[in-house]
Amino acid sequence: MKISSYLCHPKDAVAAIRAKGYQAVPRLGLVTGSGLGHLADMIEDKVIIPYRDIPGFTQSGVEGHANQLVLGHIHQVPVACLQGRVHLYEGDYFPIMKQMIRTLKLLGCQTVVLTNAAGSLREEVGPGELMALTDHINLQPGNPMIGPNEPEFGKRFFSMEEAYDPIHLKTLLAVAAKIGIPLATGVYIGFSGPAFETPAEIRAAKVWGADAVGMSTVPEVLIARHCGLRVVGISSITNLAAGLSDEKLSHEGTLRVAQIAAEKLIRLLLGFVRAIADE
Repeated sequence: MKISSYLCHPKDAVAAIRAKGYQAVPRLGLVTGSGLGHLADMIEDKVIIPYRDIPGFTQSGVEGHANQLVLGHIHQVPVACLQGRVHLYEGDYFPIMKQMIRTLKLLGCQTVVLTNAAGSLREEVGPGELMALTDHINLQPGNPMIGPNEPEFGKRFFSMEEAYDPIHLKTLLAVAAKIGIPLATGVYIGFSGPAFETPAEIRAAKVWGADAVGMSTVPEVLIARHCGLRVVGISSITNLAAGLSDEKLSHEGTLRVAQIAAEKLIRLLLGFVRAIADE
């Protein structure tokens, strides 16, 4: 695949979506990680558009990603869900990541909730638990905002302080406490993949202050913050990171545990949307 053949303006993607009959203005964007596609099940009045029908989008080749945009409502709040994402380890996909996140922005989204499957660097936060992200460390090569700036979306230089919206985080924690779901908080460290990290890399990451590790999310946060979207990040913990348990890491294991954690995540997000609906 030639990435250049996918380059176009996000306005083209929005026009294609509107042509499918979806005219609402979504308030919330949602990106589902590996094994977390069932989060789209909570959306009502669905309009489903395969990525292949949206200019500038492309399908992830990773198992556990449905590769479609799901539009509709949650608690009467209009939402747009990217059911599946592309990853840096699949190719030079920064342009496509920008297309997808900026399309959410141009559709009208004010906030994007980014979910992922991640390994835990804290033994007390084990498989099946959830972690709300407070910050990240970028160890992925490059940055999607390198290159000519596009001022229609944001400034050349932009702050990454409070990249994960602290007001939304407070709401998320309050919802979790109310419905009785344990919700850890922590810093996400993004590696490029597709190889899992070595035990030595995990030991180093712990020294740097990381709490969860994965292969996604960081580029999308950078793109979202550049164009003014508020960000919520939630990791579904699928395993303890390399060297912290006897378990052999695998993508199959990631998908299995992510599906177990998805039930908690759905309940948490339903409560979160209900809470922000009144804001």
